[in-house]
Amino acid sequence: KSDSDTYTCDIGDAQSRAKLAVQEMPVLFKKELQNEEAKEGKEVKLTCEISKPDTPVKWMKGDTVLYASEKYEFKQRGTVAELIIRDAKSIDS
Repeated sequence: KSDSDTYTCDIGDAQSRAKLAVQEMPVLFKKELQNEEAKEGKEVKLTCEISKPDTPVKWMKGDTVLYASEKYEFKQRGTVAELIIRDAKSIDS
């Protein structure tokens, strides 16, 4: 998308111009989240894969946005995004 701009070709006193508009491809899920079951007190890892590397991912529990903390850890490598939930409790369901 950063290549979108007006480009010019000059030949002496003559000039030709064109606008280039690059449309971004939508980000899609290559691998969606899967349901998990865990024993209380264990660590749980939820993983998804997206089509565009290093696209920012927002993790949510219901309608609540999650933030990195002692409870939640986020990892993202290329197209793979992970949520690690430490010390799982029934309230985490």
